[in-house]
Parts: sequence; structure tokens; C-alpha cells
Amino acid sequence: MVAVLAGGTGGAKLARGMLDVVAPEDLCVIANTADDVEVYGVHVSPDPDLVALWLADLIDERGYGLRGDTWEVMTALAAAGRETWFRLGDRDLALCLGRTELLRAGRRLTEAQAAVLEALGVRARVLAMSDEPVRTHVRAGGRWWPFQEFMIVAGAEPAVEEVDLWGIERAAPSPEVLEAIADAEAIVIGPSNPVISIGPILALPGMLQAISDAGAPTVAVSPFVGGRSVKGPTEAFCAQAGIAATAQGVADAYAGVIDGVVADEPVSGVAGLEIDTLMDSAEARARVAAATLDFARSLSRP
Repeated sequence: MVAVLAGGTGGAKLARGMLDVVAPEDLCVIANTADDVEVYGVHVSPDPDLVALWLADLIDERGYGLRGDTWEVMTALAAAGRETWFRLGDRDLALCLGRTELLRAGRRLTEAQAAVLEALGVRARVLAMSDEPVRTHVRAGGRWWPFQEFMIVAGAEPAVEEVDLWGIERAAPSPEVLEAIADAEAIVIGPSNPVISIGPILALPGMLQAISDAGAPTVAVSPFVGGRSVKGPTEAFCAQAGIAATAQGVADAYAGVIDGVVADEPVSGVAGLEIDTLMDSAEARARVAAATLDFARSLSRP
């Protein structure tokens, strides 16, 4: 089995590529839930849902919504004078409603997310990193912002001054996450933002120990292609955290966790696989996924 740690578009693309090289039942994606938000009376899990949409081949042309979705609810809310800065398509909202009903009935987030996967016809597992709430907050422009408001309302414009994970000390990896890590043949850290996407997963109490105890080779795919992040404000968050926007910076950030790095530039101090990591097509996603798995297997621990 392959366990992929993911958050955001890069991790979701790599997860989709994995489906071309491993069976769905052998793929488990552990997704960041520190970006979750409660809006319009529903619980939204952007990163797990993004991964699910990629795995279901239902991603839209924007790269983060349901293909062919409609927007009647948002139009009606705006006409009624309601704020609609966080836009959810009608079908997307329906998925969130289903998740919210289960949560209000006392089900765990892991169980509620499984219902979303079933509705989308996804056979691979996409696990919430934790059943307990963790929320990323960003201090920028002299004030604290909930993550989604910083990204959407503020446009990620103020310089990032600090990042805090509210509730992290009271959270833990779910039993399903710990089982997936323990059973993994390979653990892959996707090309996601090291600070706000992968950072919350690794910061969960017990997660680093679980990866260490698993004994599986752990490799990271750099989110930087040609010296830049492909999407999102990765450079800004890395700069605030003191992480160089290079493959070497990624290797240093994950030191002690990973056995190797996949990137389009060389690294030192850890095993490296230098390949073209741009995943701009189905063929490229499958190629990067296959090369990453082969590399991880070559690093198998005795």
C-alpha cells in the first residue's frame, strides 16, 4: 500500500497519478484538514474534497471544483445581500451537506468523509488527517486571519508574519491514519505547501513517531518546479518559516522524516531523484507517480 500525505493541487495531482500505477484499494491519501471551514451552515473540507475530485476525474477547469457544477445557491445568496466570498457550487454544497448531517449525528470526520468518497464513486481512501478540529490561522498585516479568509478575502496579499495551528495540541491522527501509515510499503509526501498543507499533518502529536515506527521508505516530492511553486503562495509561507524555495530547502525542512527527495534539481545530504516534476497532463502525473514509487522502493529499509 502507498500512503500519500497531501494538501492542495500538487498533492491531489500526484495522488491521481498514483491511480495509474497502483490499484485503488492500495492507495490511501492522508489529507490536511486544517483548512476546513464552517460556512453557509455546512462543514467544508477543501483539501480532502480536492483530492477526491481529482481521483474521481471530476475536477473542473479551474482545478478545484466539480466539473459542470451550477451556482444557483450562490446567486440567490448574493441577491439576498449575503456575503459569498467562499463560493461553493450547488453539487459541491450538496456533498458538504451530507458530510455535515453525519457530523451533527455524532459521526467522526473520517466517517463523514468516507460518505463523500462513496457519493463520488472513489474507491481509493482519502482520510482526514484527524477527527479533531485543527484550524490554520495566519498573522498578516498586523492581525490574525482564519486561513480561508486570508487566502480569499485578503487575497493572500499581506506579508505572512506568523502561522499558528489552533487546536493542534488537542488533536491526534485518526486510528485509520495510523493504520495506513503502519501498513504502507511507501510513504510519499506530496508536492504540497510544506508549511500550511503538509505542516499540519506532520505537526499532529504522534504522527512523526508513527512514520518512524512504520519503517517504510518516506520520500518527498518538491513543490518547486523550475525554481518556483506551480500554484499558490508557497514561496511566501516558506519565506516566513525560513524554508528556502528550492528542493534543498524542502529536504532540510523534512530532515529526519524523509529518506529521499524527488525534484527537478539536485539535493545533498539525502538521496535524490532528479526528474521533470511538472504534472501538467495525465501522462506526466502517471510518470512522476511511477518514478516516485520506484525511487521509494529503491530506498527500502532492511
